[in-house]
Amino acid sequence: MSAKTATVTARIQPEIKESAEAILEKLGIPVSVFIDMTYRQVIATNGVPFELKTSKVIDTRDTMTDAQFDSMMKTGLTQAKAGDSIPYEDAFGSLMKGL
Repeated sequence: MSAKTATVTARIQPEIKESAEAILEKLGIPVSVFIDMTYRQVIATNGVPFELKTSKVIDTRDTMTDAQFDSMMKTGLTQAKAGDSIPYEDAFGSLMKGL
């Protein structure tokens, strides 16, 4: 078995890193072991070891139950009251970039 001498460096959002590392710690898996396991699965499956897909269906009011819609609206109201929002110009500007 060869010595582990290669280094992997990645930039990710701090919150993502902290959340993932907290879960790995609960599982007793060091980050380096998790990365090694993931790389081995890429090799074993000759691809990404989990399904990657996007939803083809966009949730609209017509496709939601009343409970789902009420929950979404409650979340939005809570975010608005907390000031967790961006100006509408920025939101629409961001949406228009995707067109």
